[in-house]
Amino acid sequence: MGLQQFEQRLERLVEGAFAKAFRGELQPVELGRRLTREMDLRRAVTVRGLVAPNTFTVLLAEEDYERFGGFVEMLSRELADAAREHARSEGYAFLGPVRVEIGWNEDLSRSTFLISSDVVEGEEAPAGWVVLPDGRRVAVGEDAITIGRLPECGIPLADANVSRRHAEIHRVAADVVITDLGSTNGTRVNGAPIREQRLSDGDLVTVGITTFRFETG
Repeated sequence: MGLQQFEQRLERLVEGAFAKAFRGELQPVELGRRLTREMDLRRAVTVRGLVAPNTFTVLLAEEDYERFGGFVEMLSRELADAAREHARSEGYAFLGPVRVEIGWNEDLSRSTFLISSDVVEGEEAPAGWVVLPDGRRVAVGEDAITIGRLPECGIPLADANVSRRHAEIHRVAADVVITDLGSTNGTRVNGAPIREQRLSDGDLVTVGITTFRFETG
């Protein structure tokens, strides 16, 4: 499922500004397939269940790296998302945040690449992540996150349908809860209006006309 979504997102990107970068022999979906295979090969049974690598280094040939150009940062985010989705579908756990770094190696020939991985435990794993429409990820930690139009909000939104202080995401023991702060247009989770609700992995939260996703990994 993770790779399918990864491929679909890449197809949309290929049709856009990065189309020229995909005309070479190496296709980014090959990186996604190899990265998830790396997770399968290096998973380990621990007291926390099946733990998969969470940090990845992708080395490309210099020619391919230059061909991808400004797409490298976005590709890193897409590969990290593919890793998270694969972990959810396979029941893997991470011990820290997922990071993908892409670089180049002069010894590699065109269309060849190397992927290495490791398990790196975070100092304090977040309870979850708020994934914004532009791909940015906001960690849910001990402090509450306010969503609204005010610049001082943890997640400020330029959405006229959002109240100044619209909603709040906070932790309650091991759970992550979203609470509507008496907003004018309300808060919805998976399309249903809520006043307060515990969030589960993959839930879609809508405030105004802005929708973001909650992820636990």
